[in-house]
Amino acid sequence: MERVIVLGVLASGSGTNLQAILDAIAAGSLDARVAVVISNVADAGALARARAAGVEALVIDHKGFADRRAFDAAVVEALRMRGVELVVLAGFMRVVTDVLLGAFPWGVVNIHPALLPAFPGVHAQAQALRHGVRVAGCTVHFVDGGTDTGPIIAQTAVPVLEDDDEASLTARILAKEHALLPQVLQWIAEGRVEVDPSVAGRARVVVRGPRLAG
Repeated sequence: MERVIVLGVLASGSGTNLQAILDAIAAGSLDARVAVVISNVADAGALARARAAGVEALVIDHKGFADRRAFDAAVVEALRMRGVELVVLAGFMRVVTDVLLGAFPWGVVNIHPALLPAFPGVHAQAQALRHGVRVAGCTVHFVDGGTDTGPIIAQTAVPVLEDDDEASLTARILAKEHALLPQVLQWIAEGRVEVDPSVAGRARVVVRGPRLAG
């Protein structure tokens, strides 16, 4: 029997990447179980998607805490109580602190709508258009203490078309995110992803076996 990895998903928005994870689990292509979906936004669509799939949906309102570290401590407690092994940031619009990262060392994964290290932070698609790049894309990476600076696990490229605006480019990148994130999570579930600290003090990721064609 395949080992099933226990996921905790943090989301602030509509939850389409969460849905991609749930769909992959239902289809048998991802050996995982989502133990809980946590949002800092009470009416986030991700919570409704979780409930529809029979997954516990939990609201932890960041406004009820003195600072980011106190909020993260509450999130960590909720995740640990449910046996979470890997934390997935799926449209989670909060900067996480050392409290969460320390509780899950190299165990927090994020999906970002750009080919990092280009265009970190918010509105990455608009940044790409402003810079006139011909290729954009998405990145799945481990989270570290910086803003979208953690070691990259995998990327998928998306061409930028002449008539693209932010909405059209975002939609095409999002479709690739929905494929890439569950695939990477499956690699992690299979034990194929390792973090290798470099001599310069910056970690890199080693993925054993074939990578996705991007």
